[in-house]
Amino acid sequence: MESQNTQHVQQVDRHLKDSGFLKISLKFDDDECNYLQQLILQLHKNHAHGLPITHSSSKGWLWDVRPLPAALANATTNQARSETMSNFPWHTDCSYEDSPPRYFALQVLREDRCGGEFRITVPPEFIKDENKTHITGNVVWVDKNMGKVHLRLRSDTIEPLTTRAESALEELRKVLASTEINAQVVYLTPEISPRGSIVMIDNRRWLHARNVVRDPSRHLRRVRWDVQPFGEM
Repeated sequence: MESQNTQHVQQVDRHLKDSGFLKISLKFDDDECNYLQQLILQLHKNHAHGLPITHSSSKGWLWDVRPLPAALANATTNQARSETMSNFPWHTDCSYEDSPPRYFALQVLREDRCGGEFRITVPPEFIKDENKTHITGNVVWVDKNMGKVHLRLRSDTIEPLTTRAESALEELRKVLASTEINAQVVYLTPEISPRGSIVMIDNRRWLHARNVVRDPSRHLRRVRWDVQPFGEM
């Protein structure tokens, strides 16, 4: 299997470290995500990636990203945004964690066939410690050694605590809505990312968003790995 191939794993690691973005197209069925799990284990073993994290107190490494049936959704107290069909603006995964994961991956099991001065609240569905419902930290950090900007952003969980932070957040929102940024957006349509596609992303260097989900059977599976305190490498 390619996930055990030393050269293949090395190429994946290099792509993630250089550009922070990679799309893989599987040529075989793998609904159990065995390739992806083995690939991450090899990245951990040979390239110093941290192991995957659990998604919450009740979830393991893999999280099913798909709309919940209406009846189940209505009965669920803490429903994740990923379990709805609503749009999800630009954000970083786990922005509410002291040590957010460096990377995350999404495997397409079924594509959509219908077309430091901030208080950051932990969404109820991701609370792991009942005594820790928020953190205080920065949204942007500049790695001066590498010359790279690191972000953690999710607008619906961030509360600016100072006037300077409020102004900075508003400026960031304007930048994200600018034509210059829109011209650099990578659109992963169902045609580009059909069943069997895996998207791997540097969670600190790329923001991601989602349109309204039109197909209630759309199904992705997500894994996050390599946690590090924000502001450290």
